[in-house]
Amino acid sequence: MIRNKIRRTVQAKERKARSMTSLFDIQGKVVVITGGTGVLGSEMARGLAKAGARVVVIGREADRRDALVNGLTGAGAEAMGILCDVLDPQALAKAKDEILARFGTIDVLINGAGGNRKPATTSPDLSFFDLPVDDLDYVVRLNFMGTLIPSQVFGRVFAEKGEGVILNISSMAAYTPMTNVVGYAAAKAAVSNFTQWLAVHFCKNYSPKIRVNAIAPGFFLTEQNRYLLTEEGTGQLTARGHAIIEHTPMGRFGEPCDLVGTVIWLISDASQFVTGTVVPIDGGFLAFAGV
Repeated sequence: MIRNKIRRTVQAKERKARSMTSLFDIQGKVVVITGGTGVLGSEMARGLAKAGARVVVIGREADRRDALVNGLTGAGAEAMGILCDVLDPQALAKAKDEILARFGTIDVLINGAGGNRKPATTSPDLSFFDLPVDDLDYVVRLNFMGTLIPSQVFGRVFAEKGEGVILNISSMAAYTPMTNVVGYAAAKAAVSNFTQWLAVHFCKNYSPKIRVNAIAPGFFLTEQNRYLLTEEGTGQLTARGHAIIEHTPMGRFGEPCDLVGTVIWLISDASQFVTGTVVPIDGGFLAFAGV
């Protein structure tokens, strides 16, 4: 009798564990990642493919896209790559048709395209008054319109089938503007605002099963910000890099793999009552008052 009771207890625990695991199951989900060839986007692609998702990498650099997709398929994942500019609605519509022809549906859109330009950043050599308008316009368009336009194109699929997930990429700069990066900070603040607006819009007009959230990465070394955080040639931290580390309670920059767990949570059923929120992944940066 005691042995049977122990067996039932073990079986109950196993059922509970399986139930919890299934909440985070993204096996077979078709996930489109724009900016998928970037440092953060490519790591998300690898992490989601490893978790069983069918990954579509959208990027502008053919060599990097092909290398990433070949690596995913070589590891046994289902993946495809599409060369596309997120600011081109017609190209995105064509990409959507290609994805639907291949996989039959789309379950998740991750708006990962974004970044900054050095000429759109103030410095001792470039004052606010001299920032080139073309460069500022590009940064704002890439980050904000590069999130909105894909949401229009792929969001139509979600509206038609009554379910889906959009995950945007905001930034710590959206909460409190960082010095120097005027266009980037303003654009990321717009992304956070748009995330909330779109979450409500889809729920109210199409289906409460369409969720829209965002993550706000803290400081990760990428190609776009390396010149701000490290000295060229030596790799040593700049004064700005030191200030960021000192203001991050965990005492380090983020690693791209640090994003994957939160991304899986936000695109899985584990977050089925979460929409319109921006989740910081920042090592405590936002919580730290500096004293």
